[in-house]
Amino acid sequence: MQYRNDKNNNAVSVLGYGCMRFSRKGTGIDLEKTEKEIMAAYGLGVNYFDTAYLYPGSEDALGIILEKNKIREKVNIAAKLPQYLLKKAGDIDRFFDEEKRRLRTDYIDYYLMHHITDFSQWERLKHFGILDWISRKKATGEIRNIGFSYHGNTEGFVRVLDDFDWDFCQIQYNYIDIGSQAGERGLRAAAAKNIPVMIMEPLRGESSLTSSPKRQKH
Repeated sequence: MQYRNDKNNNAVSVLGYGCMRFSRKGTGIDLEKTEKEIMAAYGLGVNYFDTAYLYPGSEDALGIILEKNKIREKVNIAAKLPQYLLKKAGDIDRFFDEEKRRLRTDYIDYYLMHHITDFSQWERLKHFGILDWISRKKATGEIRNIGFSYHGNTEGFVRVLDDFDWDFCQIQYNYIDIGSQAGERGLRAAAAKNIPVMIMEPLRGESSLTSSPKRQKH
């Protein structure tokens, strides 16, 4: 496995494990099969596991598996604040605390503002006090790295990128969609600011890849 360093010089596996589509049995996750798959990835050197509040059963399953196999401290968890569900400032802690309980951990390695599609959503988060909240959570160590995932146009991405000192960001990018969403221009904007980029949907929706913008080639 190859690794690339984040802004804090932590080694992150080039291949990450997307946890949105765990194997299912009946109406729930096939925990036994999912455990075998996660541990096989871990055995091959994968140390970045990406989940989210709205991935059905994903956070619970990942937390159970990491705890059972005693590897929580050996991997990185990426989780996401469902900013689109917030009704008031207090919801931020409510969702975050629930995610920690599901994941059976007291900290998140990589925490993202989930599914930002427009600068106005980031402005709304600031209205709810997200800047002070991020500062507090990083000070306590409950969040190690803060970022955002993006699904809007390039102009909006660059505005969000420039408005805060992000540790990383996550964008859709593949060889077909280089002009969609943040696109190549967004990727290069992140590289210019030395902000690491996590790539989602490199195969148009079926896997996850982490990349360092300094080493991205086209």
